Amino acid sequence: MANRNKHLNPNSSYDPPRCWVGDTHKIIYNTEAEAELAAKVAAYDHGLETVPKVYKCSYANHWHLAS
Repeated sequence: MANRNKHLNPNSSYDPPRCWVGDTHKIIYNTEAEAELAAKVAAYDHGLETVPKVYKCSYANHWHLAS
């Protein structure tokens, strides 16, 4: 039987949707809350002392993490 839950398959990779912001290709977060959670996870994963800021994309209706 085929694996219907591809997102649970450890042999596949997930490439999140992105948009161009300036010279960078930033990950798209659909809501501010989703972006804030991703910022907290990034801070934890990378051992950052401060959590990255989030901002609303000026080109579309989504959110990004500040560099």
